[in-house]
Amino acid sequence: MKNKPITKKIISGKFKNKILKLPSKITTRTSKAIVLESFFNTIQFEIIDAIFVELFSGSGSIGLEALSRGAKKVIFMERDSDALKILKENIAQTDPEGCEIYGGDTFVNIKNVVKVLEKKNDNAYFYIDPPFNIREGMEDIYDKTIDLIASLPKECVKLIIIEHMSGLELPSKIGAFSIKKSKKFGNTTLTYFSGE
Repeated sequence: MKNKPITKKIISGKFKNKILKLPSKITTRTSKAIVLESFFNTIQFEIIDAIFVELFSGSGSIGLEALSRGAKKVIFMERDSDALKILKENIAQTDPEGCEIYGGDTFVNIKNVVKVLEKKNDNAYFYIDPPFNIREGMEDIYDKTIDLIASLPKECVKLIIIEHMSGLELPSKIGAFSIKKSKKFGNTTLTYFSGE
């Protein structure tokens, strides 16, 4: 008997109730519904016609939720090949025209994304949900993520949102960005950084 694929629905907007496939739990973890709901309640009007970048996207459920709620363009970044395959299938049932995928190492690809934003004088929301550092090979993931944030030019950033383990203490300032607010949901915390 084949395992039933894991799925989740888009919560709101023009693709509401579209069913998204999720990759296996081994390679990625999905954001909790309560975390997503709180996040989109916070920025629901701001993301209309905005650019949204989802780093470590997995199934793309956060970026596709942003697209559904009116973001004009979503850039996805994912390294895992199984997750990429599912991400492409999920995008196909929403609006592929409004999506761009960067496959491969996010820490390398971010430079290209920034170049494109700079060239067009655009700025974006960056949603960063790195794999938890308890996974093998991911021990330095948060250090690398902090360096990545510090490297982002202020003009390219509307807001940075990091989804992380609640026990992790992030610096109050990273590069040109400072913590705006932090919200805890059990083991998961969302921390918002802005350059204002």
